[in-house]
Amino acid sequence: MPLPRLADTPKPSLGAIQKAVNSLRGLQPIQQQTSASHAAVWCDAEGNLGLLREDVGRHNALDKLIGALAGQRRNSAPPNAASQSGFVLITSRASYEIVAKTAIAGVGSLVALSAPTSLAVETALRCNLNLIAFAGAAPMVYAESTACSP
Repeated sequence: MPLPRLADTPKPSLGAIQKAVNSLRGLQPIQQQTSASHAAVWCDAEGNLGLLREDVGRHNALDKLIGALAGQRRNSAPPNAASQSGFVLITSRASYEIVAKTAIAGVGSLVALSAPTSLAVETALRCNLNLIAFAGAAPMVYAESTACSP
């Protein structure tokens, strides 16, 4: 399936990423009970957490979040509001499938707590998606939209 080339999107600021990561602690009830789940979170441009979905599978957590975002957009926000005003934070590594799903959802920035795969980086570059990894320690930009960063 061909992947979209996203509109230029400024990457999230380091402050927004740190705020989101720090806010995430304590907001994952399944993780707190099992120590074996992943989360996918919608964060606004300032790093405030919005929708959060958990699952034992990192793909399922992201799928749940994308479904919730689609429902929310259908009911209130303009179609491309997500790509313009925030980012997705995942508590796992960033594989090419995670990048592809994020791009298909129209979100311009993906932030991962762990490493990206090389194919994820290539896919993010092709899709014009901001890809930032190692967000819990020292965030590294692996792919950046052609937009100027804030």
